[in-house]
Amino acid sequence: MKVLRTPDSCFAKIKDYPFEPVYTNIIAKDGSVIRIHHIDEGPKDGPILLAMHGQPVWSYLYSRMIPILTEAGIRVIAPDLVGYGKSDKPAAREDYSYQNQVDWMGEWLKKNNFQNLTFFGQDWGGLIGLRMVAADPNRFVKIAMGNTGLPYNPNAPQEVIDEVNEFRASNKKISFFEMSKTVSKMDKSKHMATKFMYWQKFTWDSKNLPIGLINSWQMESQFRKSPVKAFIHILLQGIGLEKISPFYTDLMKAYEAPFPDPSYKMGPRAMPSQVPMIPDQSLDAQRKAREFFKTSDKPFLAVFAGNDPVTNGAEKDVLKMAPNAKSAPHIGGGHFFQWTKAEPLSKILIDFIKE
Repeated sequence: MKVLRTPDSCFAKIKDYPFEPVYTNIIAKDGSVIRIHHIDEGPKDGPILLAMHGQPVWSYLYSRMIPILTEAGIRVIAPDLVGYGKSDKPAAREDYSYQNQVDWMGEWLKKNNFQNLTFFGQDWGGLIGLRMVAADPNRFVKIAMGNTGLPYNPNAPQEVIDEVNEFRASNKKISFFEMSKTVSKMDKSKHMATKFMYWQKFTWDSKNLPIGLINSWQMESQFRKSPVKAFIHILLQGIGLEKISPFYTDLMKAYEAPFPDPSYKMGPRAMPSQVPMIPDQSLDAQRKAREFFKTSDKPFLAVFAGNDPVTNGAEKDVLKMAPNAKSAPHIGGGHFFQWTKAEPLSKILIDFIKE
């Protein structure tokens, strides 16, 4: 397996991320060495929160929450998934699977021997982290998750499966704006897979995926208020000049930093297609993990924004999957509420950890 490593210099000018890096080497199934990055902040004797990010972000997403959490006496462990942030980046599409991510992060967890964890995961951080909890439950004392779930769709109608597969294999070109508009209607569709497929196809077909723009669209207002700015930025990125864009914010720089060139972006491009919106190779593993949560008595908190169309439909499924789960009040903030609602989300997690 060819593995890329982002030079440290790429992260030199990131604003408001003063955390010391910690690196762990794991061995993949083929014998390749993969270096996984995490940060470890707060009192060493405090209760531990394992905070896992999703797509297409990295542990920088938690940088607003970490000072709030550590001030409350909580130790925060926040890793970067393989393919993201300061962690190594396998170079081929076939390297990225749901199971590989679970295996890689599970090895990272064992290598560091973390114990007595409260888990919090969002987006892919939830999909991967919930599987890690089910596989190694004795390391965890409490479970929280937000704007995510553990998708399990064994009975998806065949016509939906055919529609998704045909669409993703087609030559149809999906623009950023078409993708955004369609995904924003996910919770209003008969089957979410027929909207999520636009995100899957857009990310894979975009060789230089506009990660900074995608995250700014979710966490900042400039592009949503002025799509013309987004159009100009996309044009500049298309010719490799995004760094001179007049709309290139500090947040965008932070999310583009892990990717010196498009070859480093294979993880963010490939992982959306691994979300099991229709039956795939992860079906049995998902079923087993969900069976664990059906009978687990570990405290479980579901924290949803309530205004995130990507995951609005997941809350009922999570509460059904985990009968002992409690649902926190909706706090808004959209998909990446770790950034947009850092204080209220931190307070919810602090109360959950300390109660």
